[in-house]
Amino acid sequence: MTALSENRIQLMDGLRGFAVVLMVIHHFLFDLVVFLGAPSWLFENPVFNFLHYIFAGLFVVLSGVSSRFSRSNVKRGIKVLIVAYAMTAVTYYMGIPIRFGVLHLLGFSMVFYGLTARFLDKLPRSFAMLLYAALVIILTVLTSVITVKVRFLWMFGFIYDGFFSSDYFPIFPWLFVFLFGTVTGMYIKEHRFPEKFYTLRPPVFPAIGRHALLVYIVHQPVLYGVTYLIRLLSA
Repeated sequence: MTALSENRIQLMDGLRGFAVVLMVIHHFLFDLVVFLGAPSWLFENPVFNFLHYIFAGLFVVLSGVSSRFSRSNVKRGIKVLIVAYAMTAVTYYMGIPIRFGVLHLLGFSMVFYGLTARFLDKLPRSFAMLLYAALVIILTVLTSVITVKVRFLWMFGFIYDGFFSSDYFPIFPWLFVFLFGTVTGMYIKEHRFPEKFYTLRPPVFPAIGRHALLVYIVHQPVLYGVTYLIRLLSA
């Protein structure tokens, strides 16, 4: 999921690690509600709903930035997609299917960008950033108000009545959040950010950020095991 290998920027790893920790906490709250019957407001409330998308957005942007440092976004994306659909199979078995979660989105976005970078990178940077930001806003509104009857558009954000995915990050609008990150990555790679951005070394979180994909794979089975143990002990 992360492609920075040489002269790693510790602050970027730290921000990614921080976003991953918040994601783990968010998923643990979900498990408490689903498997232990905790009050639903513990997971679903206006504050958490807002913060969830803020930090998820940070995570997706950073993945777009990292694509600037990748030798092959297509290969990296395919690997992430293999992991993502393995998780889909497991979660279907568990009864909480992830049809198109953050890993599906990132894998798709990496492959898409890898195949289209030569064209997209020709767009003027300021124009591209404004275009991607505008598309995020427009598509967020459209996908939130439009419900479709057909069942094959959910990957693009247009859901039908009864659709469910326990983690859901559709291509629209999230692809353009990722692409916004790829443009941001141009400036970072060219060392145009303040010097502190490149020299700051946060504690703990960079180590987590460097292993974000591994944490994502492992954390949910671990959390499920913890909640199952709590359920057994409280029975």
